[in-house]
Amino acid sequence: MRLVFVTQQVDPAHPALAATVPKIRALCARADEVVVLSLGAVPVPLPANCRVKTFGARTRAGRGLRFAAALLPELRGPRPVAVFAHMCPIYAVLAAPVARPLGIPVVLWYTHWRATALLRLAALLSSRVVSVDRRSFPLASAKVRAIGHGIDLAEFPYAGLRGRTGALRVLALGRTSEAKGLAGILRAVRLARDAGVDLSLDVNGPSLTVEERTHRLELERLVRELDLEECVAIAGAVPREQVPVLLGVADVLVNNMRAGAPDKVVYEAGAASVPVLASNAVFDELLAGFEPSLRFERERPEELAERLAALAALSPERRAELGAALRERVAAGHSVESWADGALAALRG
Repeated sequence: MRLVFVTQQVDPAHPALAATVPKIRALCARADEVVVLSLGAVPVPLPANCRVKTFGARTRAGRGLRFAAALLPELRGPRPVAVFAHMCPIYAVLAAPVARPLGIPVVLWYTHWRATALLRLAALLSSRVVSVDRRSFPLASAKVRAIGHGIDLAEFPYAGLRGRTGALRVLALGRTSEAKGLAGILRAVRLARDAGVDLSLDVNGPSLTVEERTHRLELERLVRELDLEECVAIAGAVPREQVPVLLGVADVLVNNMRAGAPDKVVYEAGAASVPVLASNAVFDELLAGFEPSLRFERERPEELAERLAALAALSPERRAELGAALRERVAAGHSVESWADGALAALRG
């Protein structure tokens, strides 16, 4: 069985796409050969049955031409069972007209809230669409299959009992985009502290666009307005290998992302056995049934403040139990192995 896997980067240190590498390895464990077509790649140990071809170029036209030149030879001879387009709809749009007439399915992996015209075209041309959850794909389509997120549990070792007392260490990870709801988290921290909860908040994430840099300044101003300088730190991006370290010293991760985009960091925190508070409804199954509740309404910072107070009141042992249960759920439905199995199962219907 041969697979063609198209992605943007093959780089285990990439701040956004590092998780692609363990996904490739998982597919290699299930296929005779995996051919990776990527805009760029760094030298990285991959299984012997994996080949990487790059098609990066300075211009969009150049990238398209180089992509076609890389793809077409792989569709001849022993035909692949599928062309798998990872996150970028344009790959599915470019691959479908040449692959599907040969009877080769095109599968699009996509998980984001933004529904663009390009995405609509990609969904139309693709044979299947796979996403974390049906709600994490922004278009209604019978082609969508929910296969969970692909988290490499080996990258996020079980943290277990931290045995700490004192201030609750709260962590938020992600770009300083308004979509992340960081302002609401800051207001919840102020409300929780006003209610007597001893906690601190670390915000780590890049500001990659003008809008994100502007919002970072707004967040820093809000920290001052809310008189939170002593307990809140807004820092920049951290290297990928530092994310497990940050999770290892946190008592809880808070995620307030807008609906429709299940942030991968929620599953990563669960894999690291860190309790998670999240507002996005797409996490309802992952976080269902816990006491105290790990869900809150996105536009209700007072509810998040209550959830933080409830977690702060727990013993370290009880928080460790919550984290261990979350790790079990991630392992069962969101591991890189279950992701690869789901991706291949989608080919069968």
